[in-house]
Amino acid sequence: MKINGPNQSKINAYHNQKYTPKQEAKQTQKASDQLEISSKAKEMQSKDSRQSYVNEIKQQVEKGEYKPDLQQTAKKLMNFWKA
Repeated sequence: MKINGPNQSKINAYHNQKYTPKQEAKQTQKASDQLEISSKAKEMQSKDSRQSYVNEIKQQVEKGEYKPDLQQTAKKLMNFWKA
């Protein structure tokens, strides 16, 4: 007795699907994504303000004066893992 696999009809569904130039044109005409950065985000990216903040934190760490808010840090971690 011969047992054949599930595709006994020898049909390959993907073989018959071919792209036509019309289909490719439709795919390329889709609207392109856009990215808009707010002025606040641009301000935050400015190297001067960010660098001064980093330097301030570094100085506090070197002096042993840096005290992070542990409650706020824990809340943010919990919110991150809940979402």
